Amino acid sequence: MEALTNDLWVFIETNEDGTAKNVGIELLTPGRMLADKQGGNLVAVVIGSHADAAVGEAEAHGADKIILVEGKEYAVYTTDAYVIAMNALVEKYGPTSILIGASNNGRDLAPRLSCRLKTGLTADCTALDIDDETGNVAWTRPAFGGNLMATIMCPDNRPQIGTVRPGVFKKGVRMERHAEIIHETISVEAEKIRTQVLELVTDIADGNVDLEGAEIIVSGGRGVGGPEGFDIIRQLADVLGATVGASRAAVDAGWISHAHQVGQTGKTVGPRLYIACGISGAIQHLAGMSGSDVVVAVNKDSRAPIFDVADYGVVGNLFEVLPVLIKELKKARA
Repeated sequence: MEALTNDLWVFIETNEDGTAKNVGIELLTPGRMLADKQGGNLVAVVIGSHADAAVGEAEAHGADKIILVEGKEYAVYTTDAYVIAMNALVEKYGPTSILIGASNNGRDLAPRLSCRLKTGLTADCTALDIDDETGNVAWTRPAFGGNLMATIMCPDNRPQIGTVRPGVFKKGVRMERHAEIIHETISVEAEKIRTQVLELVTDIADGNVDLEGAEIIVSGGRGVGGPEGFDIIRQLADVLGATVGASRAAVDAGWISHAHQVGQTGKTVGPRLYIACGISGAIQHLAGMSGSDVVVAVNKDSRAPIFDVADYGVVGNLFEVLPVLIKELKKARA
């Protein structure tokens, strides 16, 4: 289809209580830049039930317009209902580009939508820009196991659609501003929704691991030596009020669950402080934590690649370094 406007849309995924998930609000930051370069409006699309809180967040974080679709069929995400709603909106308003968070739901929604619209989709992007020559969105994503970065464009079809991992971009500063709110009524008949959520089951042990929203993360890698090695990692995390992360090597070894994994095949994070303990710094891991404000590395190998990206580095055995650090932190807070 052809674009009817130069507007850029950001899909704001909602929680069951009507609040916005972080990734949608994060995407308003690059969305602002892209919309300005395209010469269009930044439009937030909110689909849910009783989603006033999500609308308020989108408004405060820079959306020029907000398209709101509410209904009981949107209280819990289902593929059919959300794809039908998004498809109807796109056909009516014709945006030139759409950003969708690469959450579980976003990764389900985006390919379905792009297929219906017969347009391209670039998944798991880590950088976004506008190509000066063509005006197309330049979507950059890791390729070949993270060993190179590929920039992809969709020159012939609209809208251009891309998914972006949570944590790649940071939320903008809240502002007192007013956006135009457009209410759309899109009813989806029950027989068109082919799946039904019967029950939500949370893994008690790891259900509360919020790496993407964490301000401080303490991660352990192969250097912790085994599952018991994460005890000292957790102790430091407790002192700092941090979340425990891990490298793929530690997860693959079965020392800690995948919910804690940071990296290309895990979570992309951008905390204020990232402490890497016994992590060598493979490019796949660096791709997941390069957005951290401050990186501290503890590794006994002075040539480990992690030191190339660290703001502060300690060359030493983590089992000797961390107890001293924990002791000093407790003393400072006494």
